[in-house]
Amino acid sequence: MRFIKFNDEQVDSFFFMELLDLAKCLTKRADLEIEYSVQSYIDPIELKVYISHFWEHRKEEEVAAGLKSDIYLRSIGSFSYTDFNAVDHFIRTIKNYKFRSFAKQLFMIAEDIRLEEIVKRERRGTIKAFQMRRDMYRRHFESQLTINRERSIFTDALFNAVYLKLTAQSPLETVPSLNERIDLAFPYIESEMFKVYEAKSTDDIAKIVENIMEVAEEILEKDMLNTYFFLPELDYDLIDCGLTVDDLKRKSKLKNDDAIEDVRKGDEDIHDDKLSTWHSETSTPTQSFLQYDLEQGTKTDLIGEGVRDSEDGDQALGTVQGTAKKTKNNDFSKLQSLESSENGKERSADGDLTYGKENKYAVPVFVEARIPKGEETEKYTANKKQILSYQKKLKQMIQKTLEHKKIYPRTDLHIGRLNKKLLRLLTDENPRLFYKKDQPSPEIDAVFTLLVDCSASMYDKMEQTKLGITLFHEALKSVRVPHQIVGFWEDTNEASETYQPNHFHRVIPFERSLQTQTGPEIMQLAPEEDNRDGYAIRHMTKELMKRQEKQKFLLVFSDGEPAALGYDQNGIIDTHEAVIEARKLGIEVINVFLANGEIDEAGQKTIRNIYGKFSIFVQHIEDLPEQLFPLLKRLLLKTL
Repeated sequence: MRFIKFNDEQVDSFFFMELLDLAKCLTKRADLEIEYSVQSYIDPIELKVYISHFWEHRKEEEVAAGLKSDIYLRSIGSFSYTDFNAVDHFIRTIKNYKFRSFAKQLFMIAEDIRLEEIVKRERRGTIKAFQMRRDMYRRHFESQLTINRERSIFTDALFNAVYLKLTAQSPLETVPSLNERIDLAFPYIESEMFKVYEAKSTDDIAKIVENIMEVAEEILEKDMLNTYFFLPELDYDLIDCGLTVDDLKRKSKLKNDDAIEDVRKGDEDIHDDKLSTWHSETSTPTQSFLQYDLEQGTKTDLIGEGVRDSEDGDQALGTVQGTAKKTKNNDFSKLQSLESSENGKERSADGDLTYGKENKYAVPVFVEARIPKGEETEKYTANKKQILSYQKKLKQMIQKTLEHKKIYPRTDLHIGRLNKKLLRLLTDENPRLFYKKDQPSPEIDAVFTLLVDCSASMYDKMEQTKLGITLFHEALKSVRVPHQIVGFWEDTNEASETYQPNHFHRVIPFERSLQTQTGPEIMQLAPEEDNRDGYAIRHMTKELMKRQEKQKFLLVFSDGEPAALGYDQNGIIDTHEAVIEARKLGIEVINVFLANGEIDEAGQKTIRNIYGKFSIFVQHIEDLPEQLFPLLKRLLLKTL
């Protein structure tokens, strides 16, 4: 497992989730996604909002304001008030321009300023974030204007000057001279750009930019060198223009409004060789189920008392009843389908979203433990001796606690033995003065799953990890608590963009966890390849929810962030979502972070972003049993 960074920055998953929730709330679209990019924009086809890396390496308050302003601008402004047909027309219009980058970026700042004013009017609480956004951009463009003037990059310098004039606090603010041709044209460009504040639509913005470009094409020599704002060239024809399924249904009545008197009896007009186009408005009733929308016809009682509206699932294809018999040719019933592999790993062209959108092409491959070899049994016996003292302490502690609860008197009862403290007879209106000693002995009503990261980076930690897991297994077995131990990894060699096999090596299953001879199978755990943590956690959550025990625990042993094919950018977020989903179902998810040396602050923050405060950091792997002992003690006591 390796640490994955975005643009050399690790993701704050909690804040990222806040931004995602904010975007979904503002757009009222639960299927909306957000993603980091160089510049901020919206993809209305994929329903994805891109937030900019531009805000990084600043004060925490400025970073938050910048990213939130991206969300406000795209989720309220672009999503609701940008006319993407006008955007598409503008892109087609400027295809023959010499300075297309300048035109596109000019269009973006003009449209963003128009949208910003709309958002601030609708949501007064966004004003502070937009003000900080504007201040940061102004500082940036002031420095860029100086640099571009010195380097004679006049097109970029003109763009910087336009933004500074548009956002100036005073009409007296001036911009430095660029060159003679630009200086002569700048008053016209400035006057046209200020029409942005009067623009009512995206089409108005496009016309303003087109007017400016007529002059810019004459005075500029080169297109822009830098990209400050990004206008994506998408296939905007694919955008849903508001046409719904209801729009496709026929609402108009028939031209005639008569009905036949014959009543359907159930045996009329059955065809043996052909299926004619009978429908609910035909003149003769039949058993045919096919229905078609017609403008005229006579109504029958085939479907209720009137004309039937079409439905979402209506298709031109149907299923016809018939008879069948066994063929005399080869029997192919025992062959597997083309969509599945020899291990039962189902593939899907569209993917499965059951385990999260980032894992739509992940496929589970369950591997059962084999019979332990002699050396594995010997190694396990040696591990048992090392953790024996911890295991005995835990067993004695649990037994004493159970016995204590058994004999500990139940007080404050209405019946039973009279308590010696009778003062409440005078102070309480309804005193409870009795107690009993016959409370039945409580039992540990809990179940554990130990999920072990078997990625390649565990090569120097796996042996000590197996020692710690041995402690868990033997301790839980001694107090009769069912559990399972599962190693997980993704097969890098077989993985592709549409097929990602994820192996689950179940070395100790629930049904065998309390058997005396189990344990040496733990030695079969080994470092393998990549790890898709969110997917593994969801699978284990599903299995734990099938258990009847009252308290459920999921312990994840790992040594870093998730890392797998196509999982780099959103792996942290997906894993965090999987943890939250499990906790909402009542499962306590705890991470045991394994390291071989000092854990840096960024690594600790990332793990806490995923698991919250329920993380244990093991700085020296050889100390794992000692650090697991108090955790196991606390969890077992919690179940009593």
